[in-house]
Amino acid sequence: MPIRLAVLLSGSGTTLQNIIDRIGCGEVDATVAGVISSRAGVFGLERARKCDIPTLEVVRKKFATREGFNTALWEAIRGFSPDLVVLAGFMSLIDVPSDFQNRIINVHPALIPAFCGHGMYGHHVHEAVINYGAKVSGATVHFVDNEYDHGPIILQGTVPVLDGDTADTLAERVQALERELYPQAIQLFAEGRLQVAGRRVLVH
Repeated sequence: MPIRLAVLLSGSGTTLQNIIDRIGCGEVDATVAGVISSRAGVFGLERARKCDIPTLEVVRKKFATREGFNTALWEAIRGFSPDLVVLAGFMSLIDVPSDFQNRIINVHPALIPAFCGHGMYGHHVHEAVINYGAKVSGATVHFVDNEYDHGPIILQGTVPVLDGDTADTLAERVQALERELYPQAIQLFAEGRLQVAGRRVLVH
């Protein structure tokens, strides 16, 4: 029985498209039950509609408080009855209710715990890696808790930082790695092979 995914996004939906494609070719035993955006009218919603996936907008700017936003967001998420919530370029901090602990995942474009936390997203991350002089970067798939880029790590992979790299060229290699790691992590969850033991995620 495929697991049900609720995918949360805020932009163009390239990560969503990758997940849809991997499901389509049989690499991921899941179905996207619904897609929720924190911004209105983004292309990620159009990608979902083209695949007949239900969509909702829970627009962050319409809420005066984070608490109000999260209340509405979780009402929308629960409406899709997901087994796993997948953050796919979702730019708002999400509050994790107890029944969804270790049932929300995200991918970060660096090697957590380096170059992560509030404000570290997109090109900001790659610029920071290059400016620091790091020789490797990578991607991290992790469970989500109530802090930015902080939950237990599921999978990590590395890419070299090359002489002459720009944020764009480094981003290309990191994004290619993300496209491999994220579906792998979802499939491991679908197979029931992930066990969280404190800060560690054991893969069985």
